[in-house]
Amino acid sequence: MAAAVTIYTTPWCPFCIQAKSLLKKKGVRFEDIDVSGRTDLRSWLLEVSKQRTVPQVFINGAPIGGSSELSELDRQGALKPLLSEDPGASGQTLRR
Repeated sequence: MAAAVTIYTTPWCPFCIQAKSLLKKKGVRFEDIDVSGRTDLRSWLLEVSKQRTVPQVFINGAPIGGSSELSELDRQGALKPLLSEDPGASGQTLRR
């Protein structure tokens, strides 16, 4: 079973577009959540990811970072194993 991937973005963010492009290139299904004008989601993202920027990528409920971190995981060969993990493994809940 494939990992559950969620990416929090804004439509105008070039790094968001880059991260989504990488995931699409890898054939990863993901949920894209637009945080434009959503101060509640922005506050929650800051709380769980300790980051104020988008995109923020979560794999199986765990924050892995933004576009740079996603690309680095891919370069290191660490992304593929994360994407093949069982979604029930982390037990974390995402906010929508």
